[in-house]
Amino acid sequence: MDSLEKTFQFVVEGHWKEMPDLAKEALDAGNQSGDILKALVSGMDTVSEEWRVGNMFIPEVLISAKAMHAGMDIIRPHLSAADVKLRGVVVIGTVQGDLHDIGKSLVGMMMEGGGFQVYDLGVDVSAAKFVEAVKEHEPDIVGMSSLLTTTLPFMRDTIRSLEEAGLRDSIKILIGGAPVTPEFAESIGADGYAPDGATAVDMAHELVG
Repeated sequence: MDSLEKTFQFVVEGHWKEMPDLAKEALDAGNQSGDILKALVSGMDTVSEEWRVGNMFIPEVLISAKAMHAGMDIIRPHLSAADVKLRGVVVIGTVQGDLHDIGKSLVGMMMEGGGFQVYDLGVDVSAAKFVEAVKEHEPDIVGMSSLLTTTLPFMRDTIRSLEEAGLRDSIKILIGGAPVTPEFAESIGADGYAPDGATAVDMAHELVG
């Protein structure tokens, strides 16, 4: 098994402690940083699919994501030098009034595993902070999460603020969380709804073409 195949396997199996040495080994063997990135992303794609069909569970997905991040940390400086194009840029956060973090963080990690540059704004993110982040990072997608029914109106407020700032037409908006439904997403003018991380990645790929 060559180093690229091992990179893929290490992500799937969650070997995060060993991944930095393997990534260095892959670079030293003459592999292009872009090819290592593809192996990391491919591994996370497999993890996402296994989670979708019920063969993996959230703790395993988080460990695989940790392995993917460990590899990314090693190759990231080389990616910049090689000008490797990622699939897009995502700004993500849990909306104002909601402090739930795990679901949003999992989606963010799976987005990064899917080849996106992710800027995670954290929790209790105001509409103004979303607007500021869109101006700063110029994302392709804004992801909003809510686990509390009482905070759903802040998703609508954020979209309105983006419209008022003249930014709405430049981005796609993807929302999710336990109380969110496709009907609610449509009613507030979001571009998509995802019930879980794997679906969010698939939807993100569709939205950016």
